[in-house]
Amino acid sequence: MKTRAMERNFRKIKNEAAHIEGLVKNTKSINGLWEQEAAVRKKLKHLREFKGQGLRDFDKVYRRYSEILQNVSEKLIQDYNRKNKTDFTFHEIVRGNYEGYMKSGVMSVLITHHIPKLIFKQFDEIFPENPKDEYEEARRLERKFYLHLGETNTGKTYNAMERLKEVKKGIYLSPLRILALENFEKLNREGVKCNLITGEEEILVEDASHISCTIEKLDLREKYDLAIIDEIQMIDDDSRGAAWSRAVLGLKCKEIHICGAINSREVLQEIIEDCYDTYEIKEYKRNVPLQIEGRGFSYNDVQPGDALVVFSKKRVLQLAYHYADLGIKASLIYGDLPPEVRRKQYEQFINKETTILITTDAIGMGVNLPIRRIVFMDIKKFDGEEVRYLTSQEVKQIGGRAGRKGIYEVGYLTSFGNSQSFIEDMINSEDKVIDTGVVGPSEAILKIKNLSLREKLALWSTREEKTSFYRKMDISEYLIVLDSIKSYKLDQNTEWQTLRIPFDVTTPEIMDQFLNYMDELFIAKRKDITKPRIKFKELYELELYYQKINLYYSFSKVFNLPFDEEWVYDERLKVSEEINDILLGI
Repeated sequence: MKTRAMERNFRKIKNEAAHIEGLVKNTKSINGLWEQEAAVRKKLKHLREFKGQGLRDFDKVYRRYSEILQNVSEKLIQDYNRKNKTDFTFHEIVRGNYEGYMKSGVMSVLITHHIPKLIFKQFDEIFPENPKDEYEEARRLERKFYLHLGETNTGKTYNAMERLKEVKKGIYLSPLRILALENFEKLNREGVKCNLITGEEEILVEDASHISCTIEKLDLREKYDLAIIDEIQMIDDDSRGAAWSRAVLGLKCKEIHICGAINSREVLQEIIEDCYDTYEIKEYKRNVPLQIEGRGFSYNDVQPGDALVVFSKKRVLQLAYHYADLGIKASLIYGDLPPEVRRKQYEQFINKETTILITTDAIGMGVNLPIRRIVFMDIKKFDGEEVRYLTSQEVKQIGGRAGRKGIYEVGYLTSFGNSQSFIEDMINSEDKVIDTGVVGPSEAILKIKNLSLREKLALWSTREEKTSFYRKMDISEYLIVLDSIKSYKLDQNTEWQTLRIPFDVTTPEIMDQFLNYMDELFIAKRKDITKPRIKFKELYELELYYQKINLYYSFSKVFNLPFDEEWVYDERLKVSEEINDILLGI
């Protein structure tokens, strides 16, 4: 049955076809073609969900996107043929492999098309049919899970953390550096000695028995009395979800607390039961009710305690300048802000040094703030591939930040631009149930012979998971990195190490810095790498500089290079202060 949301999303995809067609036609770089190919496949995946719903022009739109995908695929094949002196054709590759082509792309199908059967046999020998069997030691333990599932701002993580404080050795696994930092400080402040480990820093406390870390830094070799996995709905994330699946499957721990959204319950039950572990579920409901205001928001309607939510840094700054001109001070939160700056901005809002908060959806996960009203200034966001409408889960995650027990006994929601009905629809909708956990390739892939690491990863990505409640992660960023370092002729162990360095591959300045470090280490054969520098102390340059400092740290740590750790921490604080001063000046 057609719904308004379905018709709206279909129209959006239909209207974007000409623009995407033009992008494909004019894209010259191979990396750009890879990105376009993935984006078009995603569009076709969405369109398939609308099949049979009686949508006007459905067949025409689906056919047009299929032709766009074939066009970009043929360009990728031409590039491959030119580089490898081959003569593959589109129809030869796709014939009999159409589903694989739609799921993973023509190049993945091409690589699997001419891989000898011997390679497939190696994959079957090295990778078990069920991802749980990669974690043999965890399978020998009797583990019990406590699932704290429910709405935002209901005390799920708080209750789990209270239990963590009672054990001798525990670990908290966070989706964000700022949350890891917050709980590290909270535990130490309350007399529980705790270390902090993230991709950007390590703070080791003498005689610490606990760890607060970002989930990607989990060391599965260690045993723990208790573990907390936070924001479990991230298990569904194509890029990062594998870290959550790895934690659920691989933790050597008899008591594991999982916190997150209720729509993750089914996949968790399937995974836990499949591991022959046990579980209890505690569902959480809001004590502070949410109320949708009857009228939409206007710019002059701003009130103390409002959080205005947008979906780009540019819009955050635009609104900040607008309200600054009216004499209204705002705290600002967006993805590029260093955690130290976010904290200062939070504190200013909590202490009422600022009147309102202007934020991206970065507010959806993190510190609970005294917010009276959430104002959705936009109902669409760019998710890295396309501009789309917010999901019901996103609206609830963000909207749930309104209201705070003892401060605001009701949380209010409103929106700008005649979109109140959309917000109400999303709040009242059932969230899409998460039915698969994302899994990633393990280091065992290096054991497969006769292929490059890039080809092995592409082949891995095309092989269907045989267990229905898992799916493969998106490896496109891995492929971009491997393409960028191809000329260094590295062994595969070293290539694998480079994939462990956390950095934004889509930001040209950061990719350039990464390649400079590759030059210094593998061409100049330096014993250490150069500290980054900054020329212009403007907001964008300072934010880039902060990322470059993090890359200097992470690159050095991954390759065990000597580096100036004291400078890293001092320079980060200095840059954070400078960024915060700029924001205060708005």
